[in-house]
Parts: sequence; structure tokens; C-alpha cells
Amino acid sequence: MGGVAAVVVAAGRGLRAGGDMPKQYRQLAGEPVIRASLRVFAEHPEVAMVQPVIHPDDGMRFAEAAAGLKLLAPVFGGATRQASVRAGLEAVAPLKPDLVLIHDAARPYASAALVSRAIAAATATGAAVPVMPVADTIKSVDASGRLIEATLDRSILRTVQTPQVFAFASVLDAHRSAAASGREDFTDDAALAEWAGFKVAVFAGDAGNVKLTTPEDVARAMRDHSLALADTRAGSGFDVHAFAPGDHVMLGGVKIPHERGVTGHSDADVALHALTDAVLGALAEGDIGTHFPPSDPQWRGASSDRFLAFAVERVRARGGRIAHLDLTIVCEAPRVGPHRDAMRARIAAIAGIDVDRVAVKATTSEQLGFTGRREGIAAMATATVRLPWSAT
Repeated sequence: MGGVAAVVVAAGRGLRAGGDMPKQYRQLAGEPVIRASLRVFAEHPEVAMVQPVIHPDDGMRFAEAAAGLKLLAPVFGGATRQASVRAGLEAVAPLKPDLVLIHDAARPYASAALVSRAIAAATATGAAVPVMPVADTIKSVDASGRLIEATLDRSILRTVQTPQVFAFASVLDAHRSAAASGREDFTDDAALAEWAGFKVAVFAGDAGNVKLTTPEDVARAMRDHSLALADTRAGSGFDVHAFAPGDHVMLGGVKIPHERGVTGHSDADVALHALTDAVLGALAEGDIGTHFPPSDPQWRGASSDRFLAFAVERVRARGGRIAHLDLTIVCEAPRVGPHRDAMRARIAAIAGIDVDRVAVKATTSEQLGFTGRREGIAAMATATVRLPWSAT
């Protein structure tokens, strides 16, 4: 298969971070830490496959946290981080990737730009890690921990982050060799690679790519994230489509049997069209017709989930996040209630958010107007979006 793989390690217990569950499943700004860590790779155009490595006790937690993301089936990790990485590497070995990114799930803020830098660095060198300069003065102390022995030259010191990236075959061989030698004490994959004789290059890390280790780390990350996404916006959308001959309607991405169909743009999913306009409205980036003109034949009969996915990606491209989607469908028939949960789940999957951030409501117009006369369906939507604050 080739290409670039990502192994995301999430098998630890994370007890130092506090709380009643492993830190990678803690909620951070409305989503589990692990989901954010996986999503940056799952959605990156240069990453072909994402291999999660989890603890055997976390199967259900993981399934809920990762729902809707394009991932390989998770594998179970080992007693050490090193063993867990090796399990992930062995799992993707049959797919024969060229490069592999190895990332700690406890770093939920790795950016797409950082992933791109990692891939470029490893393509050129075969092994590379992201680093940051050391700002504080660093001292070495004696065995008692009470006396300073030396002041280190911080100009040649760097802190190391993940994702660390390597030529796949080489790093897999290195991990196998370390295991065969009884070495399970390496603190990161770069140290193991150095032991195996690799020359490991460095590239610019990201100050925001913090690792969540202690309760203070989690609290700081929640505070910083809230401040970073301080520009909260709301957009509204409205759409109508007329009934036409047919045997079903598409509503919220769900095919609902009905005595009539609908006519209109693409598959005429009035619910997804309204939601698309609501998200685009929050961004002040036009409307669905601006980006997908009905006069363009390529959109005739197209699935409307493509339109909402496009609007969602516009939010992500600006470093933002969808906080909530609220949809109201107005019609006399078909009945929406029996399909409400399926619609919520489908919309959540398209938007990449938890289902409890999607509201779907339905009402009639008391037999008034075109909906009351059963001539068509209307939908109204509101999208709440959080973007990084900008003075401009």
C-alpha cells in the first residue's frame, strides 16, 4: 500500500492527570482528548492510515470517542509505551507504509502544519523529531538532588515533542531489535532510534503542542483553549423544497420512505442545506449557492452531506470548532420523530462532533401555508461556531 501511516499511542492509564478516567478520554473543550489527537491525522491529506493503540479495558470508551473518524481497528498496547508503539507498528506492517508518524494521544493540539513539517523532514532525512528551544536556565544536580553540579548550555538543548517520524521499515526493525535485547526503557522513539544507530534530524515543533500529564496541565489546556477560541459566532440557515413524484425524501442525511419525493438542488435534503447555510453564515462565507451553484450540472443529484462537510472543513481551516447545530424541520409529513436519532447521528458524523451537540426538532405549520397544504418541506437551522480571536 505504501504512503504515510500514523500510530497514535493511547494505552496508558494517565493517573498523574487526576480524574476518574485515563487522561486521553477526559473531555477537553467539549470532546475527548484522544479524539482531537486522532483527528489531526485522520483528516490530513498526506496521511494514508491511522493506527490507534489502546488499553484492553478502554474498548467502549474508545469506540465512543473515535466515532466517525476514519481509522484502522485499534490494537491493544503493552506494559510500556515502547511495547505499545511496537504493537502499533506490527499492526500496520502488512500495509507496508513508507513513513510512520508516532504520536502520544496526550498531545491533543498537534496541528496539521506540524504533521506536514514532520513528513517533509522525514522524507528528506529518514528520521526526524519536532523540538522546541529551552527558555529556562537548566542545572544538573548531584545524586541527592540538593546540590548543583553544573549549569548546562541551553543554546544546544531542546525539548522534544511528538509526532516523531521515521522510515517505517527501519524503525520497525529497531523496535524489534530493542525488544530482542531486553531493552524496554526508552522514553521516546528517537532515543530508541539513536540506540539503533540512526541519525535523527530535528525540525520546528509547536508551542501549542503541549502534553497533558498533570491536573495542572489539563486545567491550563482547558483555560488556554477557551481563550484561544474566544470568537463565538452564530449563523442561521433556511431552505425549502417542493414535493414531487417519488418514494422517499432525504432529511438530515437519512433516507425516509414517503409517498412523494422532493425536487431541488442535489438530493434536495432541505435539512442539510439549511445547516450548511447556517455554518457558512457563521463564517460570513456566502451560502450554499455561492459554493455549489444549482446551475452547475455536477451537483445534480449529489449527496448533500458533501455540502455540510465542506462548510465544516471551512471552520476547521480557520482553526475553529463547531459548538452546536440546531435544526427545525417544518412539514405535515413525513413524520420526523421516528427518524430523529438517526438524523442526529448522521449530522454529528458529518460535522465530526458529538451527537449531544446536534438538536433536531420538528413541527407542523398547523395546516397553514405551503407546508400546511403538503406542498413541500421547510427547514431552519442555527450553527454556533467558535473561532480563534482575531483583532481584524
